[in-house]
Amino acid sequence: MMQPYVTLQIEAGVGTIEFFHPDHNAMPSDNLKKLENTIIEAAKNERVKVVVLKSAGDRTFCAGASFKELIAINNTETGKEFFSGFAHVINAMRKCPKLIIGRVQGKAVGGGVGLAAATDYCLASQFAAIKLSELSIGIGPFVIEPAVSRKIGQTAMSQITINAEQFYTAQFAKEKGLYADVFDTVEALDEAVKTLAENLATYNPEALVQMKKVFWKDTAHWDSLLMERAEISGHLVLSTFTKETLKRFM
Repeated sequence: MMQPYVTLQIEAGVGTIEFFHPDHNAMPSDNLKKLENTIIEAAKNERVKVVVLKSAGDRTFCAGASFKELIAINNTETGKEFFSGFAHVINAMRKCPKLIIGRVQGKAVGGGVGLAAATDYCLASQFAAIKLSELSIGIGPFVIEPAVSRKIGQTAMSQITINAEQFYTAQFAKEKGLYADVFDTVEALDEAVKTLAENLATYNPEALVQMKKVFWKDTAHWDSLLMERAEISGHLVLSTFTKETLKRFM
């Protein structure tokens, strides 16, 4: 079985960040930390003009939090620390001065939807259905809510949060604004991502930096907001309801 990884490859001004975990690209704390650090690394690298965020594998972009790690949480501090992993990654994406293109080839669940929403421009395949399953296990998508609501609006965010056991199609996600476009095949998706990234890498980098600031205006408070949300989730994950539900999933 392949080991989890996060890599950064730079070619023609495009910094491609790829993450992988054998458990449907679920994100345990160590992989989240590596992803955060890699985004920061790409942000500082002068060779990188634009960033592409992708995962390995065919039909799952990211399955969200690691259930194995969730079920092992036994105090509020550990819980807050775990959920702060996604908070730190989203904030790293927000603060990165380079535009981030999302490449979503397959299903996105929970935190995976948050990652897609935190990109500046997201392209997907028809297989990239989305689901926010958190309420069904006794917690909620508190940490990722600001990023998702910013992209698709509070009404759509509420819909997919409340209907926690349903996958919504990639076309739905496009109609709501999460995806800019949806492609029939992963090959067509990759070609579109490559073309867009290579074009952006030739644009005036100063203009790109300034536009990124405009896109993310009024979000400076997310540093504290997302940590407050992580604390809520860290408390809820200790509930008897959540513990018992996670055991059934395991």
